[in-house]
Amino acid sequence: MEIVGRLCQTPIQEHRPIVAFHRNALQIAAIFCLVSLLGMPALRASQTKVWEEFSGEKAFAHVQRLVDFGPRPSGSEAIEKSRRYIEDQLRRSGWQVTRQAFTDDTPQGKVQFANLIAQFPGQENAAPLFLLCSHYDTKTFDAIKFVGANDGGSSTGLLLELARVIGQHPNLAAKVELVFFDGEEAYDHFSETDGLYGSRYFAKHLGGGGQFRGGILFDMVGDRSLDVTLPADSPSEMARDIFAAGEALKLRSYFTYLDHEMIDDHSPLNAIGIPTIDLIDFDYPWWHTAGDTIDKISARSIQIVGSVALYYLSEVALK
Repeated sequence: MEIVGRLCQTPIQEHRPIVAFHRNALQIAAIFCLVSLLGMPALRASQTKVWEEFSGEKAFAHVQRLVDFGPRPSGSEAIEKSRRYIEDQLRRSGWQVTRQAFTDDTPQGKVQFANLIAQFPGQENAAPLFLLCSHYDTKTFDAIKFVGANDGGSSTGLLLELARVIGQHPNLAAKVELVFFDGEEAYDHFSETDGLYGSRYFAKHLGGGGQFRGGILFDMVGDRSLDVTLPADSPSEMARDIFAAGEALKLRSYFTYLDHEMIDDHSPLNAIGIPTIDLIDFDYPWWHTAGDTIDKISARSIQIVGSVALYYLSEVALK
């Protein structure tokens, strides 16, 4: 009150510099506030982590489209529709796609297969370092309608969503190659001549694969009751890093070890020296049954696996 009283006794003209100072201060504060508000969306965008961009819902929508094609065994009209859909989605996300077509002998005669290999533009001068893989065929059955929502569908939808997210980060995309394997399923039983047709052909024609640091194979990753079971023969360092990625995202409880080894599309890659881990939920009651339908999987489960994979890629494998 004493200060106010003294100010009131001061001539009016002596207040003008003080008033002007306050006006300038308010204007400066307003400008800073406006700049801050305008800059907030950009700041938030710059703080978004790549694994937070993954959408389980978008991945699930891809699975639905594949399931709508019906059973998709190798050599069928439905798998050709699936092939064209995958190629279209990859190109929309900025990837260049090559068909690796071949014919192989099977217990049901000669069958035409085609792996889909996607690389990002600009990789001409720098070979990709890491493989991300899935099979997109379904097992051949005569007695049941097998649409493979989880077995073949969920991992393909996940890989398409990874393609979209990674494609928005050219520096990351340049280090990655995507492979959609045909002919993973065996006609009779897995052997050196039955099953894994696409991955065996890919590995054989890779020329040693020395340029790849490693790879992730996705298979059956959509189970509503998710329990990703890493095969017992998983590359140990990769397994530890996947578990650590799950821990970092508070998703570790969804990942554990399977109590035995697994024959899957990662096997031919590991055989030629590319350490490849199989992210698979083999605890799935509807495996190879007519019950493997879209209602048995969830966007949330695919979201969990996709997020952990992207964290591992961006923070560990390709750091």
